[in-house]
Amino acid sequence: MNIGNLQLKNPVMTASGTFGYGLEYADFVDLADIGGIIVKGTTLNPREGNPYPRMAETAQGMLNCVGLQNKGVDHFCTHIYPMIKDVDTAMIVNVSGSSPEDYAECAARIGELPGIPAIELNISCPNVKQGGMAFGTSPEGAASVVRAVREAYDKTLIVKLSPNVTSITDIALAVQDAGADAVSLINTLMGMAIDAERRKLVLSIGTGGLSGPAVKPVALRMVYQVAHAVSIPVIGLGGISSATDAVEFLLAGASAVQIGTANFIDPSVSVKVARGIDDYLNRHGFARVQDIVGLL
Repeated sequence: MNIGNLQLKNPVMTASGTFGYGLEYADFVDLADIGGIIVKGTTLNPREGNPYPRMAETAQGMLNCVGLQNKGVDHFCTHIYPMIKDVDTAMIVNVSGSSPEDYAECAARIGELPGIPAIELNISCPNVKQGGMAFGTSPEGAASVVRAVREAYDKTLIVKLSPNVTSITDIALAVQDAGADAVSLINTLMGMAIDAERRKLVLSIGTGGLSGPAVKPVALRMVYQVAHAVSIPVIGLGGISSATDAVEFLLAGASAVQIGTANFIDPSVSVKVARGIDDYLNRHGFARVQDIVGLL
């Protein structure tokens, strides 16, 4: 199946930030059986991330405020890329930045790597030039990043949408018009955890991104809305931990899915979900995944 010009073996990918660079999971699962691996976020310059503690378990998922810790795009190109370029699946790099120029430069450098067929833009990052408001919370901000990257990058461009907005369809339409080949949604919802005994916030910066089963109903609703608004492929994610979850996203209009938090519980969950989707198709008499996309 295809997402733009990106060819996938199956519709199940691993979400950025939950699967490292893929190699960390190679002892637990055959990476070639995964539809695609979206590696951890990469920025133009190295980032230390936020202070600890930066993760907290919740009743139906987890909170994180890791803060895009990475060693920068040059380190990725020099040290990480040689180790992952021959993995037999679609290796996709998640790109973050603090200005459209940062995004574009980072994307351009990754675009020179022949073994990376696509990037995913994380537009939930704060715009340092406009008071820290995330690019992805306004159509204008989102489009500005996509336009800048589109000029510098000619491979498949996926844009990851934030759910922390008033109208996610407006954002999706804006990035489509600016040149996105596909959208993925949802990124994490903003949440907080409090330690009642110590009367303190659990996370070092107070708030963090909520992921896991708790966000699935919100993600399903947003995928359904966006899939009915745009003409480009939609990749669904948010709380998927089983084949049934994944099928629900496909029925809602997603052409493919990503699995995130569930990787921490079962490193082989993506392969199990892919096989479960095949079983669903066989049981219901469908020849291919595309036959159930948007069938709801």
